[in-house]
Amino acid sequence: MSRRWALVPYIVTVITGTVFPLLMIVYYGFTDRNGAFSLSNILAVFQYAHIKALGYSLLLSGISTAVCLCLAFPLAIVLKNIGVGRKGFVIFIFILPMWMNFMLRTMAWQVILEKGGIIASFLSVFHIPMIPIINTPAAVVLGMVYDFLPFMVLPIYNVMLKIDKNVVEAAYDLGASKSIVLRKIIFPLSIPGIASGVTMVFVPSLTTFVLSNILGGGKIYLIGNIIEQEFTVSANWNLGSGLSLVMMLFIIVSMMIVSKFDKSGEGGLL
Repeated sequence: MSRRWALVPYIVTVITGTVFPLLMIVYYGFTDRNGAFSLSNILAVFQYAHIKALGYSLLLSGISTAVCLCLAFPLAIVLKNIGVGRKGFVIFIFILPMWMNFMLRTMAWQVILEKGGIIASFLSVFHIPMIPIINTPAAVVLGMVYDFLPFMVLPIYNVMLKIDKNVVEAAYDLGASKSIVLRKIIFPLSIPGIASGVTMVFVPSLTTFVLSNILGGGKIYLIGNIIEQEFTVSANWNLGSGLSLVMMLFIIVSMMIVSKFDKSGEGGLL
């Protein structure tokens, strides 16, 4: 009985912080401003401006996820093979930026990439012209990769730690080369972590609006920006909730993909 009472704070937190807000979004998403049932907020995603923003969001999210995967997989292998003492230090240095406020990290990149920023000042010393990056899609993708890369590395690294060394050594004993071991053993056994990492990078990249506002200078219009403006500028909670419900479909599909490739739950951060 005492254990059941210990669950009360958790249950209250879930109801007030998750269930109740979700029910509000569902209510506003399926009603108009007069409170009458309507599907117009859901079907509004097919409007040209919304489709364009959604397609652009999918494109940039896909690029950032692919870049994170290309960087995270070899990095996870390096972390797995380095010594125990240095491993903890390297992981600590790697996740240290995650302890900093998300907004501050994003604004730091704005200072670095702007015309009078650190990179431009450094290149000017050598009289090298700087290619403008700030307020471009490249800056938004760079911000996505920087902010969400740890969420790709840690699941893959966590899965790689569980790969039995005897399996790898047996492959070498049977004459397999390093490339074959990588393709036939390490990569297939890392799929649960890859699936989890792809989801944990793709979903926040798809729904972000802070990165496009700051690093894109308001010129990069993503679906997250539209939803944010419907709530804060237009005060159209119905339309904003309807578009949010559509975005939840991507989250559900992502969770289904993860559950298919990570049935044992090995691809978590810990």
